[in-house]
Amino acid sequence: MIPPLAMHRLSGTFTAFCLSLPPDTAHVVKKSKHTGLKAFLTRLETEGELLTISAPADPVLEITEITDRITKSGGKAILFKNTGTDFPLLINMFGSERRMAMAIGRTNLDEAGRELEMLMASVGGDSARKPLSKPGRLSRLLRYAGLMPVKRKGRGICQQIVMEDPDLNRLPVMKCWPYDGGRFITLPAVHTFHPETGHRNTGMYRMQVFDSTTTGMHWHRHKTGARHYEAWKKKGGRMPVAVTLGGDPVYIYAATAPLPENIDEYILAGFLRGRRVELVRCLTQDIWVPHDADMVIEGYIDTGEDHRREGPFGDHTGVYSLADDFPVFHVTAITHSCTAVYPSTIVGVPPQEDAWIGMATERLFLTPIRLALSTEVVDIHMPPAGNAHNLVIVKIDKKYPGQGMKVLNTLFGAGQMMFSKYIVVTDGSADIRNPASVLSGVEKNCSFQRDLMLLRGPLDILDHAADNYSFGGKMGIDATVKYPEEKEEPELLPFSSVEELKALGEGIISVSGHSVAGFSVPARGVLIIAARRNRTSSETEELKKHLLSLRTDDSRSVMVILEEGTDLDDPDMVLWQATGNSDPVRDIVVSGNIIIDAGFKLPVRDKFRREWPNVVVSDRETIGKIDGKWEIMTGLDFIASPSGRLEGLVRGNGPCAD
Repeated sequence: MIPPLAMHRLSGTFTAFCLSLPPDTAHVVKKSKHTGLKAFLTRLETEGELLTISAPADPVLEITEITDRITKSGGKAILFKNTGTDFPLLINMFGSERRMAMAIGRTNLDEAGRELEMLMASVGGDSARKPLSKPGRLSRLLRYAGLMPVKRKGRGICQQIVMEDPDLNRLPVMKCWPYDGGRFITLPAVHTFHPETGHRNTGMYRMQVFDSTTTGMHWHRHKTGARHYEAWKKKGGRMPVAVTLGGDPVYIYAATAPLPENIDEYILAGFLRGRRVELVRCLTQDIWVPHDADMVIEGYIDTGEDHRREGPFGDHTGVYSLADDFPVFHVTAITHSCTAVYPSTIVGVPPQEDAWIGMATERLFLTPIRLALSTEVVDIHMPPAGNAHNLVIVKIDKKYPGQGMKVLNTLFGAGQMMFSKYIVVTDGSADIRNPASVLSGVEKNCSFQRDLMLLRGPLDILDHAADNYSFGGKMGIDATVKYPEEKEEPELLPFSSVEELKALGEGIISVSGHSVAGFSVPARGVLIIAARRNRTSSETEELKKHLLSLRTDDSRSVMVILEEGTDLDDPDMVLWQATGNSDPVRDIVVSGNIIIDAGFKLPVRDKFRREWPNVVVSDRETIGKIDGKWEIMTGLDFIASPSGRLEGLVRGNGPCAD
């Protein structure tokens, strides 16, 4: 499933764009010609971006293992033709910057961002802000712009074939990871509407297949689909739902995009494709869907029915989201085109395909962010290793003292940016897509006594490190160059050389005898420690005390405690563990140095109140199967399983670590 917060965290920023659209947009947008995934496949093949696998591939575990190897090695989109069903399966279609740009009808991702900038510039002055207080102007402006979706009569391409007896088992639905609760539809565009206002929403929520005609509907409390469901519960009865698969790739992207609740996702799709989206009415539900989708699954949710246990699921966090209760979706019809292709994706330890969807959102929505949130923002980056909601890096054009803190306060309170756990603000020559550059800025410009902001607030539902479900600690880091008014007394740099830091690391090895498994020094002033998995909680605390005692002056060392089994020489692996496994308020100690405890927090050992999820990896049997037929099946040189380097992080057998 595409990680929702990778896209939804910026909710509200697109409003400014929508309200500032000029009447004529045809001169700045390109028209998409993708009618159904078949058309996109043809283009991928023509551009040398498609790998076709004709050998049988099992949607249960095997396709995941093949895709994981190809995605992480920078490979092509993959079409599995022999899935054991009547439908081919397309995966990794967004898995590179080039393919992501192709999917939204552009030659590169910056192009779409420039188009938005041109649109806003054409409005001029402050006029783009004025309509924000008058939402009623939105529909008129959009109609003039020709972007509003339009309803058409009759059946659509998506309804060329109607299954006489709807059966989800006829689709190549994947079981992605060994401890998943079952098979999951991972790229569904779920259509709902509010029973009173009629406002439509198209969101992406994973769907676990329970049997031939029922699935789970995994929407969280923060999602628009869930709010529609609560409104339908008050009304009582059945809530109509329609799920589309495929169609123009911009439909998939739009379903994940950071739009305000009452802005139709197909307005964004209309902008991206340069023509309005044509909708047709479903056959058994009063819901309208794109006529050129590949597949439509129609149905309802009985608001009086008890929820059903759904999950676990190997999620975009790189660990399992654990089982919980969610509404049940009942299928009333399945229709599809004559050339239908089933779209799917996998998530798990980053990077996965969703990283490039997040990249598109960064580029596309930068201008609306600057307009609606903070004009000083120059660039924004959500590193894939930060799982979208764990880390946001922002570059600003700093003009006065305190501006870095001002931006931090703005972003932590802005729409669904509120789910961010760590936000770093930089300026000047910092390259926010280069970890070394960001780290250098933190070391040079940041006092841990002065420039850190610790707070508590709402978190992503999937955040497993917080003590409480969807609520926990956050940290803002002002790494901007400081004006004289912001400076205190000059601080001592922590160490005179890397050799001195390494010597400290060698001394740490002996602490408690069993506390430390290894260490790394990726940059000056940074010590990464792997804590032994068989340590006790008291040994962990002793290790922290030892680190605190290393220096008492006003230094700026960053010391990160990770779990044994982490590849300490892989910056992305370190970043993934450091941000995902820590709660800033609970796990960070600031005392001249800063210590981040990003080790696992286990219920028995650490008295953690919640179950700690296991890391997502393939099982050895599946890895062995794919190893044995890799070259014959794919025609590619052998690629080792990415799961091999992660096995050391897995604790026990099951979705929960022990």
